[in-house]
Amino acid sequence: MATKDDVPTFDKLINPTLRALHKLGGSASIHELVDEIVSDMKIPTEVAELPHGQGSQTEVEYRTAWARNYLKNYGLIENSERGVWALTAAGQKATSVDARAVVKTVQQKQREARQAREVKKPTPAEEGEPARDGRDWREQLLDLLQTMAPTGFERLCQRLLRESGFIEVEVTGRSGDGGIDGRGTIRIGGLISFNVLFQSKRYRGNIGPDTVRDFRGAMIGRADKGLLITTGGFTREARKEAIRDGAPPIDLIDGELLIDKLKELKLGVKTSLVEHVELAEDWFSSL
Repeated sequence: MATKDDVPTFDKLINPTLRALHKLGGSASIHELVDEIVSDMKIPTEVAELPHGQGSQTEVEYRTAWARNYLKNYGLIENSERGVWALTAAGQKATSVDARAVVKTVQQKQREARQAREVKKPTPAEEGEPARDGRDWREQLLDLLQTMAPTGFERLCQRLLRESGFIEVEVTGRSGDGGIDGRGTIRIGGLISFNVLFQSKRYRGNIGPDTVRDFRGAMIGRADKGLLITTGGFTREARKEAIRDGAPPIDLIDGELLIDKLKELKLGVKTSLVEHVELAEDWFSSL
């Protein structure tokens, strides 16, 4: 049985992350990066799918996030607000680095930054520390979403789609409808429109390819695209199944992306200039 000891430590993921970005053309989404790293390092599926904790993130994803953080602080990569990571000018010239030197340099910079902050003690929200109950706002929001009533979560997804530009969004949720929870229409450039069926799942683990296949079977002949929204995550096989050649495409929204969209659209999440994040729990219970 695979254990977390089988997962490469974050420092061993620094160079594979750099290689992956070079191979993917200098920029990539997090999932593209992780998939390329898993392939490059030949990490077995059972190891790649090991969960990090109670959320949707795998241990490999968690440790590659640390590797990206160190490479960013070292000046070789950067990221946009849309979650796209890219090589900097320095990163374009570096195909490999001394991982130990990267770790040592970044940790020294972090120590110096902590010493500089001692003059003015930041609040936990400013420093990105966990909230009073030991969890950060993302963990709190994920727990809140996972404990919502099914009908409330469906209405949340309906509101999310409307705020994202969908029109004629309705929640159906009829039994025996193949898991279809609702439908909507997305219009591109005011000219072209696509019918979309969506399925929403309050889930703590990772959804596998069977769920994606079943959803596709229910939507064939009824819509141009499918949208699968979950508070959990998706296995690598599920992501491959969603974009399988010759099959109607299905877009996947996992818990992390769902949280990002709620924050971006200010749906039940308030932010201040210092990035203080506050959950409006009453907003969710009112759905």
